[in-house]
Amino acid sequence: MIASPAELFAVLRQYNPWWAGGRVADLPPWRRAAYREIDNWLVKPPAGRALLLSGARQVGKTTLFLQAIHDLLDRGVLAANILYATFDHPLVKLVGLDRLLQLWREFEAPGEGPEYLFLDEIQISKDWQVWVKHQVDFEKRRRIAITGSATPLTREGLESGVGRWQTIRLATLSFYEYLQIRKLKAPALPKVTSFTQLYDWKPAQFTRTAEDARPLIALFHEYLLRGGFPQSALVENITTAQKLLREDIVDKVLKRDMTALFGVRRVVELEQVFLYLCLHGGGLLDLPELCKNLALKRPTVANFIDLLEATHLIYRLMPFGYGKEVLRGRPKVYLADAAIAPSVLLKGKSLLEDATALGRAVETAFFKHVFTRYYQRSIGFSYWRGKKGHEVDIIADIERRLVPFEVKYRSQDTGAGELKGLAEFCAQRKVDRAYVITKDVRDFGPLPLPAAGAKTRAMKIPAALACYWLGESEIEP
Repeated sequence: MIASPAELFAVLRQYNPWWAGGRVADLPPWRRAAYREIDNWLVKPPAGRALLLSGARQVGKTTLFLQAIHDLLDRGVLAANILYATFDHPLVKLVGLDRLLQLWREFEAPGEGPEYLFLDEIQISKDWQVWVKHQVDFEKRRRIAITGSATPLTREGLESGVGRWQTIRLATLSFYEYLQIRKLKAPALPKVTSFTQLYDWKPAQFTRTAEDARPLIALFHEYLLRGGFPQSALVENITTAQKLLREDIVDKVLKRDMTALFGVRRVVELEQVFLYLCLHGGGLLDLPELCKNLALKRPTVANFIDLLEATHLIYRLMPFGYGKEVLRGRPKVYLADAAIAPSVLLKGKSLLEDATALGRAVETAFFKHVFTRYYQRSIGFSYWRGKKGHEVDIIADIERRLVPFEVKYRSQDTGAGELKGLAEFCAQRKVDRAYVITKDVRDFGPLPLPAAGAKTRAMKIPAALACYWLGESEIEP
């Protein structure tokens, strides 16, 4: 026997204080944007679906689950009908899923109504996909919510889970959420629920909002340095925050999770590939060049890239197009959070003095905000490159509508002459609205793109404002 039933139940009781009438202390009172989806699932779960909350380590998945549990208790759900457990705990991991549930019911008798199971880091448990499928198919009384720091799409047995879970992808904190968790007061700004609203604004509204938004710039730069991982965001010292982030990623994900979950043995080489991506984040991935520089074989590097994506450390965009256009194209890689590169590369505050690195960080942060807001409605995200070498940074295909974004984080105002790629794409695809993400709060407002057609206009939005609005509400592009 691994441990006595009493010892194992003591672990469960520690994780479930509500069984004894208690609650988890120090939970933040505010809710992240993703919580709306979790609450919808709690109230009206889709038939035959578990909930999978997927995201990188230390991104706040456990906090969301504990908030959901508190809300269930407030709504009158019996404490004995709620189980929380994490497979990060060695005893829970060794006991396994079935024995875990057996122990729960040996010590806590079930009451009337549904049972709620919240299981953290379930990917550590063997054959978890098959177990979830069985529970969903045959235990109709149970509502199961699970988290995972590694995407199940890369694991064997995916076919067991097809159609058995609803996935919510949890990114790092948005800029708006960062201000909330840091208890920083943002300036009073107009509510923007759709970027298309801006096309109806008067010049005076852009001028007034730009002046009001000035305090956001310093806060946005601080956000780029600290990052959107809740634990590092709360640390007062930026150097300490970056050190914490670096240790969490390198030690816990690259060195521990990659070995435990995916059997990676060449950890040093994996770390080298990740460092290379930190140096080139937001750019096109030149696989032959990477292999040459690191003296690694292409299949090895390709596998490492897949694993980094599976553990939510990177996003990968393919070129816009169809068929061979995509298959032959090079992917564009973004890190999961803008603060990862300066933290791993020990840049500290010097990031703000490096215009190129700062521009990459802003593009990384903006992509994360766009992806988080639209991934459930979007067929996909891509970048575009024309035959003349002109590019568009991000193309969001949202319900058959193409929305192009170009990031121009530079000191000077952005003119139409600097947006040749955007104009060319809009002309080819007959897109009449595009967006340019700028640096200065005064570089804000509509900009005609005559090269794209008489009706085509770009809307210039300062990055701090764009990210703030994207994180604040259910904004439409």
